[in-house]
Amino acid sequence: MENKNHTIFSFEVFPPKKAMGINTIYETLDQLRDLRPDFISVTYGAGGSENCENTLNIAQRITDACGVTSVVHLPCLNMSRTDAASVLEQFQSAGIENILALRGDKVAGREPCGDFHHASELAEFIREFDSRRTDGRQFKIFGACYPERHPESATVFDDIHALKLKADAGVSHLLSQLFFDNEKFYRFLERARLGGISIPIEAGIMPATNKNSIERMVSITNATLPPKFIKMMERYGDSPESIRDAGIAYAVDQIVDLVTNGVEGIHLYTMNNPYVARRINDAVRSLFAAPPLAQEII
Repeated sequence: MENKNHTIFSFEVFPPKKAMGINTIYETLDQLRDLRPDFISVTYGAGGSENCENTLNIAQRITDACGVTSVVHLPCLNMSRTDAASVLEQFQSAGIENILALRGDKVAGREPCGDFHHASELAEFIREFDSRRTDGRQFKIFGACYPERHPESATVFDDIHALKLKADAGVSHLLSQLFFDNEKFYRFLERARLGGISIPIEAGIMPATNKNSIERMVSITNATLPPKFIKMMERYGDSPESIRDAGIAYAVDQIVDLVTNGVEGIHLYTMNNPYVARRINDAVRSLFAAPPLAQEII
């Protein structure tokens, strides 16, 4: 996963809604398996033990049936330390080795548990858990970052400070939130490096294949919409096929620019859509063979 001989290319999937059944994501994974990403992360939303079980089943399917490394999301805001320890024990028993440590979103009408306030605290807890393991292994801890400032941060510099705390707490790999303006990511990467954050940072790319879903994501991520993107949405947003194809083309254009400028990795939010993932993979896969040139963009 940390192979310096190529730029990392990874995917994200999520457990299906309860009414759809877990087999739908298995079918998606079966269609993604031959694309051979460096890893596939699987989200972990609200839902308690049932959700944890689905997430574990999906992660094991990624590893066992697809032959791809899995990374499991773990949000901590609504977990007690006891809950977190129990989940880590389940991960350990299932052979899960990679965790994306997240604070998680606040849920309307629900008070956070209070044991964890930040993802860095969860990273520290995971390291404490590791110190008590008898198998001699440690979880690899991933973290998240916002290229255009976390919605709850006062300034971008507060974000950099929070990321440095994560790195110091044991996070060794960062995945960025979606963005549509590459210049915003380059400036963020420059600030991160100047702030002493040297761990790999992957650029998060979400293809704009559905107008409503993109508008929803933009409302909660602070993502800037460049004029070119706005025109695309206005022109094709009411045609599902047209916005899908335009969104794929826009994502490909972003990835070409990012890889050309030496980013360390691309994390593709597949939205459980193997058709879109395959179209993008086929267009950019050959670019990932060249050694990354991360320092050249700073």
